Amino acid sequence: MTTHLPKPLAKSASKIGAPQLISGNANLPLALAIAQRMSIHRGSQIGLVEARVERFNDQEIFVEVFENVRGEDMYVIQSTSNPANDNLMELLIMTDALRRSSAARITAVIPYFGYARQDRRSKARTPISAKLVANLIETAGIDRVLTLDLHAAQIQGFFDIPVDNLHASPVFALDIEHHFKDRMDELMVISPDVGGVARARELAKRINAPLAIVDKRREKAGEVASMTVIGDVTGRTCLIVDDICDTAGTLCKAAETLMEQGAKEVHAYITHGVLSGPAIERVAQSVMKSLVITDSIEQGAKVRAAPNIRIAPTAPIFAQAILNIWGGRSVSSLFETTTLVPIYEGFYPCVA
Repeated sequence: MTTHLPKPLAKSASKIGAPQLISGNANLPLALAIAQRMSIHRGSQIGLVEARVERFNDQEIFVEVFENVRGEDMYVIQSTSNPANDNLMELLIMTDALRRSSAARITAVIPYFGYARQDRRSKARTPISAKLVANLIETAGIDRVLTLDLHAAQIQGFFDIPVDNLHASPVFALDIEHHFKDRMDELMVISPDVGGVARARELAKRINAPLAIVDKRREKAGEVASMTVIGDVTGRTCLIVDDICDTAGTLCKAAETLMEQGAKEVHAYITHGVLSGPAIERVAQSVMKSLVITDSIEQGAKVRAAPNIRIAPTAPIFAQAILNIWGGRSVSSLFETTTLVPIYEGFYPCVA
């Protein structure tokens, strides 16, 4: 017989103390940056709850929280990026430790939600792993999820708890307005496939630019047979917009196709830089002038040293989203330019 540990009674935001942050090992720099931004917003110091998250010799994960979290509003910051299974287990075990320590509410802050690409059965006898991960997260005792640019919006429906899905497009729009301020009329937003049109359209509306689509045909998984550009890109500075860049093969081929069709320049704005295998070398050698990714996944020295890869910060928007959840305020308001500009003051000269 399966037994379930009862959840502590939920408290209203007004009765819970200041938000408490705790981080796994997936992206500690982002967690520290979020804490720093929250400290600035609140005018009082917010740090990470002291804990240890380590492994035994057989790679079992062990968590110990060193501070009292009874009755606290806890935010567990942990991307489920590579190694996805280890980072997911860290999140689940940290949650269990907090529940058994009588935390009042636990919100999982997952900047990059792994397994999101397995959101449906693509063929017979395959899993829907995104749904399985959602079940694991709920069963562990998480009360709410805060994430960024889910690969498929319907994944929110896999949960029976609230899911706040932030969007990178408002942040990208600020970056574009700064770096392309003298040639905004030349820009054209490109969706690298039909499935990403909604995401690309959202950014195109924000910067008042036209939209084109690269239609790709695959003969088998991981290999693109051909690409066709739907729209006239002649003389345009093209901005490819997508949520994930893994091996960068499709992205680099799309950039080549756009240049062959008469594009003036090609840049890319990708939310999650998975950048596995030969991705960094491919981007460095491609015709793309720049690739902009967010810090939802911690990057190594090779990415930080790459001359045509730039990282846009997400700590300001995550920090404000956490404060809004804690205070019972709207999270979707962060998608409005008038709300976002003050949050990013100092990051881009255009909003200084």
